[in-house]
Amino acid sequence: MVKRAVLSSLSDIDIRLLRIFLTVTECGGFAASELELNIGRSTISKHIADLETRIGLILCNRGPAGFSLTEEGEQVIAATRRLLSRIDEFQNEIDNVHATLTGTLRIGIFDQSSTNPAAKIHHAIQLFDNRAPEVDLEIVLERPSALESRIVLGSLETAIVPMYKLAPSFNYLPLYSEQMTLYCGETHPLYGSDPSTCAKSLNLGQYKYAGYGFNSPNMIAGRGLGLTRAARVKEEEALSLLIQSGRYIGYLADHVAETFLKTGKVWAISPKDTRYSTDYGAITRKQLRPDRKTEVFLKCLQEAHGTDSAKGSLLA
Repeated sequence: MVKRAVLSSLSDIDIRLLRIFLTVTECGGFAASELELNIGRSTISKHIADLETRIGLILCNRGPAGFSLTEEGEQVIAATRRLLSRIDEFQNEIDNVHATLTGTLRIGIFDQSSTNPAAKIHHAIQLFDNRAPEVDLEIVLERPSALESRIVLGSLETAIVPMYKLAPSFNYLPLYSEQMTLYCGETHPLYGSDPSTCAKSLNLGQYKYAGYGFNSPNMIAGRGLGLTRAARVKEEEALSLLIQSGRYIGYLADHVAETFLKTGKVWAISPKDTRYSTDYGAITRKQLRPDRKTEVFLKCLQEAHGTDSAKGSLLA
């Protein structure tokens, strides 16, 4: 039984644990929140247990019957929503007190964005610096699920991610698209194959496939072709090296593969059947209205990518 405890004050650790508890509740359980938080089920369970110890209450039931809140848990989650909302409002109000935008804007970017000619993030940064020269920028490169987790936990204001799986906890601002195609290296058996050949007739499942080791459009497309990963990577540079080795097939962004195609290092495999397109957009937390500096940056992103008010509006 959880010992009775009374918090004399809330620390950053308590706030973080409450944010995790809120995410678990909104996702409907530990397993369902793994992707959202980007941490394992056992770690999530430990965080909830730590929170229960710190506040002296049993918050939820977990086991074969599934996840559910206790009566005390229902009260705590309601109080958590009020508390986190007020904290976020306070932070925004302090930022908005300044006539001149100040502070730090924390932005997350998926590592493919910097090489995509359709991505005008650099131009948006230029526009933003003109309008908010006293705001410091903090930019992190991470996989999409990690960026989404940091948005939920409040350690990023916005992030630019592929919009292949819309989550209810985010607002989305569509920005640009990216085309991906299946490629092989110049010593691979499929090199030089007829581009018009149907992908099914190539029996692609017999070849080693390299793909991202995290949930992504790349993974979904590979499964659709019956491919099983024989190599997992975290970054596109590693994926490119595996494909160029001639031992693996794998997906590359067409703008990345363009240089290799010109030099004959890679070959597009049945592009009509294997090519797909993914939309990218900026995400923010739905529960919290962005502060002024984030709103200004989102506006700069919208202007840089030439999105009109209809296409570029935040999607609920």
